[in-house]
Amino acid sequence: MNIFNILSEIEKVDGEVFERLDHISRRGMFSSFSRKTAAAAVPVMVAGMLNKAYATTSGAIDVLNFALALEYLENEFYKKGVSTVNLIPPTDTAVFAQISKHETQHVNFLLSALGTKAIAKPNFDFTAKGAFADVFSNYKTFAIVSHALEDTGVRAYKGQAGNLMAAEDKPLLQYALQIHSIEARHAAIVRRLLDARGFVPGAKAWITLAQGNPAAVYAGDDNLTQGGVNLKGLAGKSDAAISEAFDEPLTKEAVLAIAGPFFA
Repeated sequence: MNIFNILSEIEKVDGEVFERLDHISRRGMFSSFSRKTAAAAVPVMVAGMLNKAYATTSGAIDVLNFALALEYLENEFYKKGVSTVNLIPPTDTAVFAQISKHETQHVNFLLSALGTKAIAKPNFDFTAKGAFADVFSNYKTFAIVSHALEDTGVRAYKGQAGNLMAAEDKPLLQYALQIHSIEARHAAIVRRLLDARGFVPGAKAWITLAQGNPAAVYAGDDNLTQGGVNLKGLAGKSDAAISEAFDEPLTKEAVLAIAGPFFA
């Protein structure tokens, strides 16, 4: 996350952004983050400043708390998975350790942005009411649950973009999209691990005709109509190829139905 580039982009639509941020100048803003500042701390520091600078609407608060609930879930899932002895093969440990670090930063960032308006961390049932009883003793189950959580997260962020666009807090949309792109990378690499190990053959870095398990995670991803145009048969492409080129959003209600069993 390049904070300075993001702030420069915000300045294009809000020339007073640096004045809002505790009334400091562009030069003052840049100098406040010295080379000695821990890279992991910078997003949290900026989120805290933005929380003070922009009044957060109730709609944006709801969206960000919805995102925070999902990030809490992912963060705790990966923390437990990475710390469980002999669960993840050595060849894959680095991947999940890195994903875990990202999820922790996402939680910290959203907590800082929301401040006192942030929801408390819920309790979780990572077996999803028994559907994945061996999630932390069977690597295949762990990887499949990871794959489902990541794909759900990607579609969940996309589904809330419109609500953030309608809110007054335009910078918050940009930060949500910063997280969204990283979740998409998580989803891609986990899907490739599943394919490489034969856990879910054909689980490439894209989704084909809504194929996947659990089915609810991929509902609607076989849509061939984009921007009001039916693309079926376009340029001789198959339905599968067209569906792979687009990813559909999930509504909040659909996400809660999918993730609900994981919340104790």
